[in-house]
Amino acid sequence: MPLSAELAAKRDALHQHVRALGRTLVAYSGGVDSAFLAWVTHQVLGDDMLAAIADSASLARAQLTDAIAFAREQEIPLEIIATAEFDRPEYVRNDGARCFHCKDELFTVMQDLSERRGFDSIAYGVNQDDQGDFRPGQIAAVRHRVAAPLLESGLTKQEIRDLARDAGLRIWDKPASACLSSRIEYGRPVTPEVLSVVEQGEDALRSLGFHQFRVRHHGDIVRIEIAADEMPRALAIGMAAEFARIFKALGFKFVTLDLEGFRSGSMNVLLPASQLTREHIE
Repeated sequence: MPLSAELAAKRDALHQHVRALGRTLVAYSGGVDSAFLAWVTHQVLGDDMLAAIADSASLARAQLTDAIAFAREQEIPLEIIATAEFDRPEYVRNDGARCFHCKDELFTVMQDLSERRGFDSIAYGVNQDDQGDFRPGQIAAVRHRVAAPLLESGLTKQEIRDLARDAGLRIWDKPASACLSSRIEYGRPVTPEVLSVVEQGEDALRSLGFHQFRVRHHGDIVRIEIAADEMPRALAIGMAAEFARIFKALGFKFVTLDLEGFRSGSMNVLLPASQLTREHIE
């Protein structure tokens, strides 16, 4: 199906924005947005770009493996970098500003790499739809002067998927993803051990054939979110017993299925309104 004139114009605008960046370092996680941005940047700039992915406990191993595979498939230059967000008490304490401290660490490391390698710009994959949610990582991007070509081109998540599909990229329908730390209830310290429990739970759901889901960690309670179209299968008695077996073996005392289903950012409803502002970020 051919692209609409409006979407084709946004694609052309994206190419112009990327070209204007000069030699560019792209923050890459393997999700649809960052993968598409890395691919476009490589198409436009060739060897004058580098994708950088942070190998951290907050990035699931399956996600890291797939991100590396996609870069190889598309011959996108890639470098794995080390970040130290777990050395930051502000990150570990896991309040409403956690995402800011994570991205602040990432962009600090990327800035150092950019300066050493002579890049002109750093870019990341925020899009138009991300403006409607509480995402303090965007504040870190602004403070580090990180470019947002997808956002500047007015692209929504669905439009990015449509462009990726039009380009024949296999990641066009990849499920929405976020770092594992976003699964931990605010106020519960983020540790590699807790993240490992969440990752094992999500790997188990994936092995059961579920496509879009989240494992939310609330201490003794696990709250499983499943996409609406997959909910009937999740609600089957036999599947409920399997959920209980899997998650009790991971140390949870109570296993729950969230009847509202999968939704990004559901942990944010637990934050007081005073924390859902830019002024909260010091």
